[in-house]
Amino acid sequence: MSPKTILTSGIIAATLSATISLASCNPSGTNSGSPSPPTDAQSAPAPSPKTGFEADLEYVRKGQYSYVWVFSRKDSKPLDKDDAAYLRTNAPQVVDWVTTDEGKKVIAGTNFNLEQGNLGLLKKRFNIEDYTGR
Repeated sequence: MSPKTILTSGIIAATLSATISLASCNPSGTNSGSPSPPTDAQSAPAPSPKTGFEADLEYVRKGQYSYVWVFSRKDSKPLDKDDAAYLRTNAPQVVDWVTTDEGKKVIAGTNFNLEQGNLGLLKKRFNIEDYTGR
């Protein structure tokens, strides 16, 4: 055999050996008996970020207040300056006021139970929802 034939035979043998080695590998894990890792298609979608009322309510809750109240006008119109002044005057214990729902609601965070204060007076003018513990 000539040196050229030996070299060619060696390259063919090495290529054949590499091909067989690669063919015997199982990168997908389908024949390995163990479950394959989840792909992006199998993963649960990330929850959508909270917006509007939910985001504002979460913001107040992160203040770790003992009581969370939601006020809105009985006629469902946006709260105006007079409404805001009335709320601040008759619920001075509220620490955090967050206006939400395009100005139609305000979320109040406080450590004072408004039922021991002016809640009855506030109910005459506003719809009030207790979100404490919800």
